[in-house]
Amino acid sequence: MELALDLFTEENHLWLEISETAQASAWKQSQCFSSPSGRWRAYLNRLCLQAFLPWLQAGYNSVTRIWPVVSALPSFWEVVNGTAIQLGTTRLVLIPSDTIDLTELRVPQEWLDIPMWAADYYLAAQVDPDDGFVRIWGYSTHLQLHDRGRYHPRDRTYSLEAEELIDDLNVLWVGRQVWPSAATRSEITPLPALLLAQANNLLERLGNPSVAFPRRALPFSLWGALLEHGGWRQRLYEKRLGLAEQWSIPNWLREGISELPQQIGWGSIKFTLSLVGSRGKGETETVVSAVLSRELVIDGHKYELRVLPQGSLEAGIWCFELHSLSQGGRIPGGFKLRLLTEDLQPFADNEITAETDVDQL
Repeated sequence: MELALDLFTEENHLWLEISETAQASAWKQSQCFSSPSGRWRAYLNRLCLQAFLPWLQAGYNSVTRIWPVVSALPSFWEVVNGTAIQLGTTRLVLIPSDTIDLTELRVPQEWLDIPMWAADYYLAAQVDPDDGFVRIWGYSTHLQLHDRGRYHPRDRTYSLEAEELIDDLNVLWVGRQVWPSAATRSEITPLPALLLAQANNLLERLGNPSVAFPRRALPFSLWGALLEHGGWRQRLYEKRLGLAEQWSIPNWLREGISELPQQIGWGSIKFTLSLVGSRGKGETETVVSAVLSRELVIDGHKYELRVLPQGSLEAGIWCFELHSLSQGGRIPGGFKLRLLTEDLQPFADNEITAETDVDQL
């Protein structure tokens, strides 16, 4: 698919405008961070994303999305620069900077050496809020950055000089069409698995906002393993902001769902049951209960995950149900519902598989 560049170009660079409205919106959304540098980093990333994503979606439509999800972006920007975009099976990472010196592209190590974060292409973006533009001025593959780039241990980045980059995005699109199987990623060393107690200790230490540079406070293997776990990365962000516990299911049922879980789609439904008593024919007992739910999209189809307490909240017994939201849809045979612990470990009887098509799992 060819993307037409309908904006003016210079030296094959892609120039995109930033409206004053977009700037005001991005600044307002970039205030919930633990430091001025975090707020500025989030602001530049939002401006870059707001300018580039619509242009990209104009050519690729629904197959283009933010990775992993929009609501997770603050947990990235609190500690590291960059925004990932999933384009079908291809991943791009935007690396914005407000510098006027376009001599090199510097990419944080996290985007190359955390296996789940690694991308195919890294795009250098100059963001100028004063003059209202974003310029995409070059790109590199993971393979080139990782294997030929210079590693800087002081700030944990990989860099390439401007002349080592490709400055025309059309080359990227054409290359993907002509050589779709061309290698774009270098081999990545797996990160160690962290124990839950170890992760909690690190979160307590790095969750203090007085630790100005948490990404340089640990050996990279530990830091990368902590960030790769989405739940721990989110907790680190919340701790650095001094937010109260956001992810307690009993608290959600007692007091309502916290703000951050609501932002990623969690909701609750209360219902009343009237139970016939055992001491007399007309006696009933009214029970008010609640179901926590979140809509999911799996393989292009919509489902709803429900969490129901079994008995009293103090008992700590829960039922997890998956339902299809498609009209007349069912959960297909072979579908597997699996629960993991907080540190993503399996446990006894933690999964169930639909042997045939079923109404719920």
